[in-house]
Amino acid sequence: SSSSGDEALRDKRARILSRGLPKQKPIEGVKQVVVVASGKGGVGKSTTAVNIALALAANDSAKEVGLLDADIYGPSIPKMMNLKGNPELTPKNLMRPLKNYGISCMSMGFLIEETAPVVWRGLMVMSAIEKLLRQVDWGQLDYLVVDMPPGTGDVQLSISQNIPIAGAVIVSTPQDVALLDAHKGAEMFRKVNVPVLGLVQNMSVFQCPKCKHETHIFGADGVRDLAKTLGLDILGDVPLHINIRETCDSGQPVVISQPQSDA
Repeated sequence: SSSSGDEALRDKRARILSRGLPKQKPIEGVKQVVVVASGKGGVGKSTTAVNIALALAANDSAKEVGLLDADIYGPSIPKMMNLKGNPELTPKNLMRPLKNYGISCMSMGFLIEETAPVVWRGLMVMSAIEKLLRQVDWGQLDYLVVDMPPGTGDVQLSISQNIPIAGAVIVSTPQDVALLDAHKGAEMFRKVNVPVLGLVQNMSVFQCPKCKHETHIFGADGVRDLAKTLGLDILGDVPLHINIRETCDSGQPVVISQPQSDA
């Protein structure tokens, strides 16, 4: 009958799909993986990832936290975490993360010259991601924060399908073009069964340091509206503040250098 034929076709399709997807394998020594993502570049995702990692460690000094820079083409973590140098190798030929502020960090930026462009095709990028995921000796970590590259491409899918992820944090500005891409990012994680923990609204308001007048340069409450649409929480509302930018650029992120400040 046609119904039994349809069922056989569905079974066959399910078998092919399950064979094609990689089996998720935890990163050795890592308890929980949290990815920080954005659909669009330039929304402050790396700044958010760095400060989340530092905040997790600051909230509980008993917790071990790591930070993985998965942006192969534009690694930011070395500069933001004030780290330079090449990772040492263990006897098992695994890379040892570089450490600052108590956070273990790994980035493509440690493996190439600071100003050298990564002019690679997709396969080489995927090979680099595999090495950063599987050939690093993290020791024992309670949390590994992954700074994802912008977008919803091969790297995001590969990481989502290869390792178990506790949750994703989506960063966006309130600007319409950023919100469109943030929406796509949230839907991508849902499609690959990664829980979205919530959204961070970054660069939400600028306060004039002289007269204290507030200006919504990128629009007001766009991320809050998107969160309502998606049924997600707002995890943070971060102002456009010179201290946040300056501290990350100087390798002294605001959470560690100005922990009592409003920012």
